[in-house]
Amino acid sequence: MAASNFFLLAAFIVLVATQAMASDPSPLQDYLFRYDLCMFLNIVRVNGFPCKDAKDVFVDDFFLAANLDKPMDTTKSKAGSNVTLINVMKLAGLNTLGISMARIDYAPKGQNPPHTHPRATEILTVLEGSLYVGFVTSNQANGENKLFTKSLKKGDVFVFPQGHIHFQFNPRYDKPAVAIAALSSQNPGAITIANAVFGSHPPI
Repeated sequence: MAASNFFLLAAFIVLVATQAMASDPSPLQDYLFRYDLCMFLNIVRVNGFPCKDAKDVFVDDFFLAANLDKPMDTTKSKAGSNVTLINVMKLAGLNTLGISMARIDYAPKGQNPPHTHPRATEILTVLEGSLYVGFVTSNQANGENKLFTKSLKKGDVFVFPQGHIHFQFNPRYDKPAVAIAALSSQNPGAITIANAVFGSHPPI
């Protein structure tokens, strides 16, 4: 009986640990979420988005005229940047696929200030200009948080691990910069550190 309880406990721990480490689950179908499985499970939404019968899926579920080839306005941001995110809220076909993307425009001396994506790793490439980028590790055993930084030029690629505080900064006084980022979640989320800590409601 004790051995049986031990194996049950071990199985439970493995299951919980596996779920705790999970990000977006791997899809079990080609796209969206199978209507027949929704009916079998007696649910109408997956990840907060409606189930859709295959006969009601059209090409425009996978298409968005996003104008990502055009410069975006950076003047309305105090940070001098503009993030145009394409996630499941804008493109229904992303549901259950575990991916999204963003175009980021930086004014001269503009920045995408320190922030995290709680549900996604980010890979970024510079399309125009140059960027100074970096991320900070989680709390280490020695009490340190190590900073990794790199100066990027056009065509360079950099990865920001999931959940880590990271940033991008355009060091040029005279030229804007543009980057494209891919993220490993259909809805990566973003927490801007300064806003969250000093602008919470009610205050911390």
